[in-house]
Amino acid sequence: MPGPIQFRNLLQTLNKHAVDYIVVGGVSAIVRGAPVNTLDMDIVYSSDPANLERLVEALEELEAIYRAQFGRRLRPQVSHLAAGGHNLLTTRHGPLDVLGSIGNGRRYGDLIAHSTPVDFDGLVVQVLDLETQIAVKEEAGREKDLAVLPILRRTLEETRRQSSR
Repeated sequence: MPGPIQFRNLLQTLNKHAVDYIVVGGVSAIVRGAPVNTLDMDIVYSSDPANLERLVEALEELEAIYRAQFGRRLRPQVSHLAAGGHNLLTTRHGPLDVLGSIGNGRRYGDLIAHSTPVDFDGLVVQVLDLETQIAVKEEAGREKDLAVLPILRRTLEETRRQSSR
């Protein structure tokens, strides 16, 4: 059984390879102050061909393979990522979901204006804002997304209240 996810190691590897990506999902919510838990890292990546090459290099370094392949060790390739779907991977640092889009087809280009750089002690990453994270979860409409919405909305209210002081 794999150990705890090593978020910093995943992010460092992506940054080392100059991958254009945005942290979304549970990690993004946590960074924005939401008291939630997550078992994986979710990113949305740019589908620019040069970025796909860099992303594959980073995934190779992370020893990424697709989850739920029933004994097969299928490694992500540029052609898989170019399709823009959800690539649910296991890496040597924990689960990593590499997503071509989220919500109602929101891709990297749609989301970049709704993210900001966050500095984690010298490690700078783009993180989706809470307003957009809420909208994406509403669009997805899955039970697990709907369950976390009250927490995200309350966090957003508190953040706005504190910033207006």
